[in-house]
Amino acid sequence: MRVVSLVPSLTEAVAVTLPGVLVGATDWCAHPAGLDVVRIGGTKNPDVPAITALRPDLLLANEEENRAPDLDALRAAGLDVLVTEVRTLDQGLRELERVLTACGAPRRPRWLAEAEDAWAAVAPLHPEAPLTAVVPIWRRPWMVLGRDTFAGDLLARLGIRNAYAGHPERYPRLPLDELRAAATDLVVLPDEPYRFTRDDGPEAFPGTAAALVDGRMLTWYGPSLAEAPERLARALRAARR
Repeated sequence: MRVVSLVPSLTEAVAVTLPGVLVGATDWCAHPAGLDVVRIGGTKNPDVPAITALRPDLLLANEEENRAPDLDALRAAGLDVLVTEVRTLDQGLRELERVLTACGAPRRPRWLAEAEDAWAAVAPLHPEAPLTAVVPIWRRPWMVLGRDTFAGDLLARLGIRNAYAGHPERYPRLPLDELRAAATDLVVLPDEPYRFTRDDGPEAFPGTAAALVDGRMLTWYGPSLAEAPERLARALRAARR
């Protein structure tokens, strides 16, 4: 089996579970560390000829991370393309199992069971008074989590209500003044896709507690899910101290 992945989360999941199966991955596929495969461009601009030259049996994609015209071009080149959709934790776990089975995994990997157990044991951080948060993912312009997002579902399981979960858009662009006026309890700032840091992000929300979180823990569906509940909970608690 020869697999090319256009999704960093899936790249990690396949590489950890089935070493040697991956032959190509994007420039953004940074995990596992030291992954030695052919790099075939970005998630939004894959090099179709380079992918085709690898002669993969299967190409892994995601309806949100990858563009339909690129996937159409890869199908037109005769490649078998498996497209995932991940908007909740439960959906992510199901899709991971589907992907790994398609890649030839003989059994469910231990990390997938550990991830299920870790999230099944999660209790809301503030059950008596759930916190409301705004969750920026970009600035210049400001973009935040809206409806139906994987990251929003993870936060909800930890007892954090996304202030824009009811917005008609999944990733709305909103003026900073409006975000400040929402008067949330918390601003959650991941380090990807925009790299928010202690010096770049919290200052835009004066008077609001800021939780700086590992973007991989919040947005990746793969082996990191097993440690994500504890890592995210720690960062969210620290912001309220």
